[in-house]
Amino acid sequence: MITKLTIAAALSTALLAGAASQTYTQGIVEKCYGVAKAGKNDCQTATSSCAGTSKKDAQADAWLSVPKGTCEKITGGRLS
Repeated sequence: MITKLTIAAALSTALLAGAASQTYTQGIVEKCYGVAKAGKNDCQTATSSCAGTSKKDAQADAWLSVPKGTCEKITGGRLS
């Protein structure tokens, strides 16, 4: 029983990881700049190396992944 659960969990994880990477390639999400809270950005900025390193709220070069078409509806959100 434990072996079946372990295999099921591993397969689920692999499928989810594949689906997550497809969302970028299919254009389902977009980078939305200027809306991340301090320390909550998705990836690198001009002054920091990667996720969770923005220094202030709404930092201009920090971005979050949002569903396509959502960014421009968020106050302060921009696509570049």
